[in-house]
Amino acid sequence: MRLSLVTRFSALVGTLLAVGILIALALDHYFPGRPLLVFALCLACVVPTAIITVRSQVQPILSLFRALEGTVTSYRDGDFSFSLHWPQNDELADLIAAHNALGHVLREQRRDLVQRELLLDTMVQNTPVAMLLLADAPQRGAAVVYANLAARQLLADGRKLEGHRLDALLAEASPALKEALARGGDGLFTAGEGEEEEVYHLARSHFSLNGRRHELLLLRHLTAELRRQEVQTWKKVIRVISHELNNSLAPLASLAHSGAELVRRGQTERLPQILETIGERTRHLESFILGYARFAKLPSPRLQRCPWPALVARLGTQVAFRVTGELTEEAAQFDTAQMEQALLNLLKNAHESGSRPEDVELQVRRVQDMLRIDVFDRGSGMSEAVLTNALVPFYSTKRSGTGLGLALVREIAEAHGGRVLLANREGGGLVVTLLLPAT
Repeated sequence: MRLSLVTRFSALVGTLLAVGILIALALDHYFPGRPLLVFALCLACVVPTAIITVRSQVQPILSLFRALEGTVTSYRDGDFSFSLHWPQNDELADLIAAHNALGHVLREQRRDLVQRELLLDTMVQNTPVAMLLLADAPQRGAAVVYANLAARQLLADGRKLEGHRLDALLAEASPALKEALARGGDGLFTAGEGEEEEVYHLARSHFSLNGRRHELLLLRHLTAELRRQEVQTWKKVIRVISHELNNSLAPLASLAHSGAELVRRGQTERLPQILETIGERTRHLESFILGYARFAKLPSPRLQRCPWPALVARLGTQVAFRVTGELTEEAAQFDTAQMEQALLNLLKNAHESGSRPEDVELQVRRVQDMLRIDVFDRGSGMSEAVLTNALVPFYSTKRSGTGLGLALVREIAEAHGGRVLLANREGGGLVVTLLLPAT
């Protein structure tokens, strides 16, 4: 049977009033004509009884409120394991039922959330991409909030990174990684030299979390993928060269056979035309082979001092661009012909990217012990896939491209003890950076 709180307390008050009246009538019978004494004795009997009765009814409700306060505090702290019981069938029972239902829903949501977080953490921890979540901390620099196993192996030999400052972690990192992080934006960079050279792709994004600015860094190891790509590229090169040789040698063999047949018949009037065609096809084949041989047999650089104004002036006669900032007054030490070819390739690529000619820029500056040469454009930039393969020999996204332009630039830079970096620019476009030792 359901009794509401109003009914229960109304019945309680009515009962106390009835008892008080009965006591007053009984006392008036024993003490007639003495109303003050009857009133005093009635209060002495009714008030303690009322207090004890009301307290006995209110005390469980107060205990219930304290229990509700405790469970709400537990909910606030993330503990949803509590539930309550109320033996009466009234409004408080409905409140407790709703409270327990809420706790059940929160427990289910917490369990699902924990399972999803566990799954996500397992995936993130076991991904080969190094992930670093940084939180900006004024006066201290960026601090590591989260790092997966790949990031720990890369930066700290497997030790935990949470709570450490990024600049302290980078103190023992490779100069290439420091340079890539200092440069900003996404892009490729190489670490190590020779057979130990490793290629990485850096991606970064900024967002706000709990009112604080955070940055997510993703470092992807691309060496194995690039090597597989190089194998595929060399196979493609072999097919291209084989196709070109067949296209040239088959007509040459046919023309030679036709010439021999004409000589045998004594019809020599067509021989000059045949010989001219043979010469033309031979020159085309020679030009084709030399283009690949130039890349494959790049000579060792002959270092000599070269003033930048003279080199920039020669480049300006071949392609349009503008110089950003002041040219360094210190003469550079490199192979002038090779460096001119490298910069010419980069500037022509900038024009072919779809950039306006006035947005093609060249910047030369010294950064510590390195000479930094940047070529900027405002073209379409590069996708991640193109950034990954752009420096691979014979890789090209152009229909008539040979894929040797950037590869030759890389070969020239590495022959001078430097390296090439590619990165998309904010607002669109690409920046290609040559880092050379400053001597």
